[in-house]
Amino acid sequence: MMPTMMNRILVIDDDTELCELLTDYLQAEGFTVSAAHEAGEGLAAALDGGHDLVVLDVMLPGMNGFDVLRHIRASSTLPVLMLTARGEEIDRIIGLEIGADDYLPKPFNPRELLARIRAIQRRSETRGGGISLRMRLEKLTIGDICLDPATRTVVQHGSNVELTTVEFSLLHELLKMAGRVASREELTERVLDRKLSTFDRSIDVHVSSLRKKLGHEVSGMERIRTVRGVGYLYAQPVS
Repeated sequence: MMPTMMNRILVIDDDTELCELLTDYLQAEGFTVSAAHEAGEGLAAALDGGHDLVVLDVMLPGMNGFDVLRHIRASSTLPVLMLTARGEEIDRIIGLEIGADDYLPKPFNPRELLARIRAIQRRSETRGGGISLRMRLEKLTIGDICLDPATRTVVQHGSNVELTTVEFSLLHELLKMAGRVASREELTERVLDRKLSTFDRSIDVHVSSLRKKLGHEVSGMERIRTVRGVGYLYAQPVS
């Protein structure tokens, strides 16, 4: 049975035929889908609080998808999955750097889009989880960071740090393994819910975003150290 959470999808794409195809396909899977074919209209819909996830095309008339995403991220952590041109790796990297939760190159199989949407759903399950689940989710305090899985909040020096759904999940995994190396393969599987492919740099871009938001050092140590050819290690400051 499809979860009741995160089932309101907004598709922003000027390709009306694709929007109709995705609407029919996703509605058959239990989602409520609305579409916008113009950037301004889509941005307003994304910010009105009536949707749980946005599927956003890069190529839009007037204002491109990157600008729409920047405006969304200025005031919202609403999950965004970007549609990029196949082969345009730079588009994928830029989208992730701005704050996209995931990307999918065109053309794509609707089943792959559904898989990506459901992966984002699973990453956000604790946001709507029951009390019994929340009680089992313990806070993590490592150095200057306190992460609370139950409330999906991160506090640094007394101030909340705004993270996307993916950034939060990635930080959670890194903190759980603080002082130990987390491979790119296991981070990709646990955070993005898919196998690491040869040219997938998504985790690397999300790590870069965390470094920018949290600072590159903690207690005089490199906060998230790259272990070349393996993965990443979050510093475990000596208490």
